[in-house]
Amino acid sequence: MTTALLILIGIVTLALIFDYINGFHDTANAIATSVATRVLTPAQAIGMAAVMNVVGALTGTAVAKTISRDIVAPGIAGDLRLVAAALVAAIVWNLITWWRGLPSSSSHALVFSLVGAGVAAGGWGAIVPKGVNKTLLGLVTSPVLGFAVSMILMGVVLWLFARHMRPGTVTRVFRPLQVFSAAFMAFSHGGNDAQKTMGIITLALGAYLGSTLDTVPTWVVLSCAGAMGLGTATGGWRIIRTMGFKVVDLKPIDGFVAELSAASIIEGASRLGIPVSTTHVISTTIMGVGTTKGYKHVKWQVAGRIVIAWVLTIPVCTALGWLCFRAAQLF
Repeated sequence: MTTALLILIGIVTLALIFDYINGFHDTANAIATSVATRVLTPAQAIGMAAVMNVVGALTGTAVAKTISRDIVAPGIAGDLRLVAAALVAAIVWNLITWWRGLPSSSSHALVFSLVGAGVAAGGWGAIVPKGVNKTLLGLVTSPVLGFAVSMILMGVVLWLFARHMRPGTVTRVFRPLQVFSAAFMAFSHGGNDAQKTMGIITLALGAYLGSTLDTVPTWVVLSCAGAMGLGTATGGWRIIRTMGFKVVDLKPIDGFVAELSAASIIEGASRLGIPVSTTHVISTTIMGVGTTKGYKHVKWQVAGRIVIAWVLTIPVCTALGWLCFRAAQLF
């Protein structure tokens, strides 16, 4: 067995570990609102999210192709150490933010760890503007859309239903609807997030084979879907508490609107090949829903901590990716 093959096996293993960590790190994205509103028990919510994450992960590869071809130039990305360094950096940041209970972006952690490793390997000229710009577009627009769409949709739903029904009736109507929206949220999360790992494994396979792969191998799709589903089943209770209980006091109607808004935005981004942060989107839809109740209904101090984690992810992961690649060059 050659050294290159051993490194490839190590990278695939690391990638699946990242995917697993992504699953339990981002469990809150799919189930925090349904747990907070008591529409589903924690066990029911996690089980449903795990299944729907796997199903969503099997529905496309557009985001995977962005990661594998449009972040780092193929000539530079051919170094297996670069891929390994990016994975290690992203895993480190995911574990730090998970431990602190901060819903940061696993997606942007991976992309900008890859950018940092790419800069260390070949300078800024090694970075492909197309993919990075697409990621930054998603970074900027998806939270804004999440906030705006959820506010508008909440206003429409309140006008159509809440003004004609008693609060107890509204809750009874929207409890089953929130089960649907939570499932849709888990589906969209699997469809966007699992593809990042598919992309990184495809990038490593291309580096090993000495050519860029045009398609994502089936075994890569299946293994990434399975790893994310398993991670989701493990749960991420620290972040669930932040997202579901500390930002806004939620009711089933609120959870339905927040999840439906977020899932629609994420699913649209997946079809366009844009790697977005499911964490960013669901966080801002929750804030948008809360704002319709009045400014004081959103706990802005907690929301501020979430924003800080978002802002820190890009420079920290770029630096970590750079450092990890420099360390890998010593071996």
